[in-house]
Amino acid sequence: REQRYSEQHSSLINKAYRTLLNPLSRGLYLLELNGVEPAQETDCDADPVFLTEIMEINEKLAEPGNEDILEETETLIKVKQEELTKEVTTAFERGDLQEAKKLLAKMKYFANLEDKLKNKKIPS
Repeated sequence: REQRYSEQHSSLINKAYRTLLNPLSRGLYLLELNGVEPAQETDCDADPVFLTEIMEINEKLAEPGNEDILEETETLIKVKQEELTKEVTTAFERGDLQEAKKLLAKMKYFANLEDKLKNKKIPS
């Protein structure tokens, strides 16, 4: 009985660990704990400068594989994710949940770009 109990809770602990390990999933979970719905993909309140930046990165990723461009794009995505993570942390520390929500929506865009980049780097 004790072993079954341990097995059941082990999966919960692993899920919690994965959620808290990633800044995006951790932030979304904190919003949920505070009763704030995360931004939906249909929410179009992102600023035009940000959306233009996302489009430019998407265009770079759509180009035929150039290793230098991929490395440059990977670095840019990592830097942006780190900046957004710091900004989200600050927003949560201030208790500004609406700002955290907006920043987490931006983080989702960069997480999607990171996934596209990873898929592009996998040899066919």
